[in-house]
Amino acid sequence: MKIRLLILILVIPLLFFCCMLWGSVDIPAGDVFRVLVGLPLENHVWEVILVESRLPMAFCAMLAGAALSVAGLLLQTTFNNPLAGPSILGISSGASLGVAVVMLMLGGSVGAYGFGYYASVVGGAMAGAMIILLILLLFSGIVRSTAMLLIVGILVGYLTSSAISLLNFFATQEGVHSFVIWGMGSFSGITWSRLGVFALIGVSALILSLLLIKPLNALLLGTRYAESMGVNIRRTRNALMILSGLLTAVTTAFCGPIGFLGLVVPHIARMFMRTSNHAVLLPTTALTGSAVGLLCTLLSVLPSRTEVIPLNAITPIVGIPVIIYIIVARKKLHYFN
Repeated sequence: MKIRLLILILVIPLLFFCCMLWGSVDIPAGDVFRVLVGLPLENHVWEVILVESRLPMAFCAMLAGAALSVAGLLLQTTFNNPLAGPSILGISSGASLGVAVVMLMLGGSVGAYGFGYYASVVGGAMAGAMIILLILLLFSGIVRSTAMLLIVGILVGYLTSSAISLLNFFATQEGVHSFVIWGMGSFSGITWSRLGVFALIGVSALILSLLLIKPLNALLLGTRYAESMGVNIRRTRNALMILSGLLTAVTTAFCGPIGFLGLVVPHIARMFMRTSNHAVLLPTTALTGSAVGLLCTLLSVLPSRTEVIPLNAITPIVGIPVIIYIIVARKKLHYFN
């Protein structure tokens, strides 16, 4: 297990360096290394590209991948369902609805309105996700069954998608174009100031999730066993939903709705580490999510071209084979009761 963890820890800086090296402009590996260790470059343009574009993009990919992956792990354990993910409860759809209200009702693009408009987009995403989360928490006080709460989340997701479709129908062409571009998902275009806000919220939520390792392990053995161990099921479920909702909301707000990472990465971490113990699995999932986020970023960059492939065109290629394997081999994978 220690060797596997060491391999994972070594893969992340390798992928990080590749993300710094790979791009529309060819920059020598030696100059990339100089920037990473804090040394100046003679070529100022290369230095700006690395420091202001590729470096924050790589950090954003690591943080977003970790946040979505941990959110998926929390939800899969909470609902005892290997196919649960951050989007299954409608939280991602709620964030998208908040952004749709800002973009489609204002009818413009983020770039056209500057930082103030970008802040309103982030605020809209956070507000939309939190409203959906409050609705789910309200139902959690009424519905005792986790399966029924899962169904409520799916229905809420359908309602928000319907609202987004209506907003698209009545919006201007410019607003629809801006929303579609945002909906494709991207780790690029984030500045250091925005990354700082993202990191503050995301890292805080990830640290808080570590405090729930014991209740998570108890839930793996069933609700009756968890209750016998003194775990308050409703309070724990609400705490897990709030944390997973916050991780999903902040990532969606800054990077757009990114699919499959939260669903797939926890299974990759389980298969790689061969354990369901959250003391090992939760940090491993975060590290695996960071590695997969960097890999998706690497695959989305076209060499010697300025275009970047949308993330949601890359993540299904990585995610769908894993999901099919999980469905086919579920009886062999003893991850859940």
